[in-house]
Amino acid sequence: MSDPKVSVLERSTEALVRVAAAVAMGDGPELETRLRAARNAGVPGLWVEELLLQSMLVVGYPLALVAFDVWRGVAGAPPAEGHGAEPLEHENWEAWAARGAAVCRQVYGRAYHKLLVNLRALHPALEDLVLVDAYGKVIGRPGLDLKRRELTTVAAIAVLGAAQQLHSHLRGALNTGASAAEVEAVLGIVAEDLDADRRRTTREQWEDVRKRKL
Repeated sequence: MSDPKVSVLERSTEALVRVAAAVAMGDGPELETRLRAARNAGVPGLWVEELLLQSMLVVGYPLALVAFDVWRGVAGAPPAEGHGAEPLEHENWEAWAARGAAVCRQVYGRAYHKLLVNLRALHPALEDLVLVDAYGKVIGRPGLDLKRRELTTVAAIAVLGAAQQLHSHLRGALNTGASAAEVEAVLGIVAEDLDADRRRTTREQWEDVRKRKL
């Protein structure tokens, strides 16, 4: 795994990854420190807004709402409509479905159809919730590119310790344009926030992805 002190990531991307990990930890003071560091590193406010919206899908509403509260204390008032806040009219359902399918296919690559089969087997509502609500309404939003969305998702899921989802999003980061070195840099950064068991699990998932060339 790469030395986190020698990162191939842009300074702004590295700072955003650290914020994503802090959101998953739910540590308010640490999150505030990392959000202020992100601003000092030149991370656009819109990137942070989009990361926090995406975090509702990754870490759940409770931690995401805590993160938004901390961010508002750092950044001030939320963006007005027309300044990065995409409206969510209900009549856009078909457009969200199409955008969600396209984005999800890009993330999952050749595993996309297997994902849909698995979702249908778990519950009939899950396919629409994942494609329309998660990928269409949230992950497909403008404001943060898909590669950075996946790299920050890897960071948050590594903190959560969800091995199967980590495996999927390690592949997703590669599928959306991240290099192996960039993924390793993210894992090196987030290793600072993991206990020994989660560091081992993270390393095992990444080694499996690389071995299988998924």
